[in-house]
Amino acid sequence: MLVTGLDILSEARREGYGVGAFNTNNMEITQAILEAAEERRSPVILALSEGALKYGGRELTTLVREAARDATVPVAVHLDHGSSYTSVLKALRFGFTSVMIDKSGEDFETNVAETRRVVEAAHAVGASVEAELGRLAGVEEHVAVDEKDALLTNPREAQIFVERTGIDFLAVAVGTSHGPYKGKGRPFIDHERLKKIAELLGPEYPLVLHGASGVPQELIQRFRAAGGEIGDAHGIHPDDVKMAISEGVAKINTDTDLRLAFTARVREVLAADPKVFDPRKILGPAREEMRRVVAERMDLFGSSGRA
Repeated sequence: MLVTGLDILSEARREGYGVGAFNTNNMEITQAILEAAEERRSPVILALSEGALKYGGRELTTLVREAARDATVPVAVHLDHGSSYTSVLKALRFGFTSVMIDKSGEDFETNVAETRRVVEAAHAVGASVEAELGRLAGVEEHVAVDEKDALLTNPREAQIFVERTGIDFLAVAVGTSHGPYKGKGRPFIDHERLKKIAELLGPEYPLVLHGASGVPQELIQRFRAAGGEIGDAHGIHPDDVKMAISEGVAKINTDTDLRLAFTARVREVLAADPKVFDPRKILGPAREEMRRVVAERMDLFGSSGRA
């Protein structure tokens, strides 16, 4: 069933569990996410970036929206890292039920003003709004931030930002980063900062953790064994994710893990059978691998059995 992001996240925040926002770019990824949600009876958020919209066009958004509508669990269709008011309006016209406007790279007042414009437009059609304060290191579509330029979210600024914009949930920068390279060993997460933000925004306000993929070493090893090349990749430790949820995070973004699962399995299939050229025999196993990864994430977040 198609619902808003706030419908899903307000309940998650009240009940103390997290919900995954999984990025999709095609039919197989969408199916993998929704099959896992149905299997685990978990609410879920299907996230599409501007890159996904450019890649798949109206055909992709229609597929995702209709698949969400047909699901028997709550599903929100969400614009991830919308870069402009125009981009958000496009997503709303496509039937998205949740949007993110990301002006975190601008000064505070510009971020407030642009975010407020989006809130007025989205709320007018019943969609929920996410925005970001602070900047995450790493690369996410059009967003590229060096570690030295990454700024952690100031708790008091977060309170003022939410009050002045009226956003429904806030993405915070507390040490996570986009992509597979999140630091050496176990990345540091500023849990004290996260708790302070949650305290100021209130016990029912949903927070969002971007750059939260686990980057499983098992997938990294399989990716390399099948001929892939990747550096010293590390993700966010499961214990840090669980702790963040207990501290106020209700939405956990995951993209890198699905990319790794998809690509590792495709490489394995092609390496095992050089004669295969039926796309279904290549993409089918990749879809199943992503379904497994999504289901495991839902178990970690505590959303399994909540729908």
